[in-house]
Amino acid sequence: MDTYSPKAKDQNRQWYVVDVAEKVLGRVSSGIAVRLRGKHKPDFAPHFDNGDFIIVINADKIKVTGRKLDQKNYYRHSGYIGGLKTTSLRQMMATKPDQVIIKAVRGMLPKNRLGRALLKKLKVYAGTEHPHKAQNPTALSL
Repeated sequence: MDTYSPKAKDQNRQWYVVDVAEKVLGRVSSGIAVRLRGKHKPDFAPHFDNGDFIIVINADKIKVTGRKLDQKNYYRHSGYIGGLKTTSLRQMMATKPDQVIIKAVRGMLPKNRLGRALLKKLKVYAGTEHPHKAQNPTALSL
């Protein structure tokens, strides 16, 4: 008996919409990462992209616990000497609330080509409107 391996033609991808208003960032991000990866499906394979598409709305209304708004920092480097840039979570929520969720989910996905492909199936919007009505997404509560 051979080990079953999923095929690209056999996959069944769904579209889900997640409303993250007043939900905790880490708990929602881990649930989204599981759905993107496809670990909730019985035919999960770690080397295969079998996950679903996730649409996140109300990203500007997400909650964090503790004193993370002031203590959590995001870092980037320009490549030049002394080019380290720091942005707090409070500043990030004011300017780019969608990037907060994307960065949280990215850290929970594999750090390779598969992880980058999985992240393309995540669509994050700050408000309640999204342009994916034609895909008929179903509501998902995490």
